[in-house]
Amino acid sequence: MIDLLLTRYNYVAVALLLGIGVYMMIENANLVKKVIGMNVFQTGIFLFFITTAYVDGGNPPLVKGGQVGEYASPLPHVLILTAIVVGVSLTAVALALIVRIYAEYGTLNENVLREVRADE
Repeated sequence: MIDLLLTRYNYVAVALLLGIGVYMMIENANLVKKVIGMNVFQTGIFLFFITTAYVDGGNPPLVKGGQVGEYASPLPHVLILTAIVVGVSLTAVALALIVRIYAEYGTLNENVLREVRADE
């Protein structure tokens, strides 16, 4: 079991990041902490894709002189670059909405916001 964990430590890191991210999104009432949890979860997904794309002894996907050898697929890396851009945009929109919510209600606590919204 220890050997498996030591050789597959990337997957352990993925599981930890996904678990921490989900826990932060579910358990925290603060909206900023929920966004941070979402980013941690997203980082776990990025690490999972990069880990699965790793090829031991693989080369960059460049064909030199007609030689075709074992190479790493560039598709996961391209997807992750796109996901990073989408993630940054999503975080910016979420933080902008949080600033607007704070200006309107004066709190970032989800439970207090539900009470205030129920009274309206």
